[in-house]
Amino acid sequence: MVETCKVCGLPKDLCACETIARETEEITIQVEKKRYGKQVTIIRGITSKREELERITKELKKKLACGGTFKDEEIELQGNHKSKIKDLLVELGYAKDQISVH
Repeated sequence: MVETCKVCGLPKDLCACETIARETEEITIQVEKKRYGKQVTIIRGITSKREELERITKELKKKLACGGTFKDEEIELQGNHKSKIKDLLVELGYAKDQISVH
């Protein structure tokens, strides 16, 4: 028996729920100053599963050669990377028009 998605009712291999959810996200990127004047790039608005957010965080840290973490539904990267983040998120499958840089 074929497993079906509980949300859309399609078979699991044809389910498009995650793709549709990804297209409706409003992602914001901003740089904040933390303790001792250190800058941190914060990415908010990605509403994927925890495992997916951890994978995205790991990929961004690797490509930007920086430290960072995922906590409280946001990704924090050490340093000011707002000029590069948008292009990297587009490479990961997000649309340019759903990403805003502040």
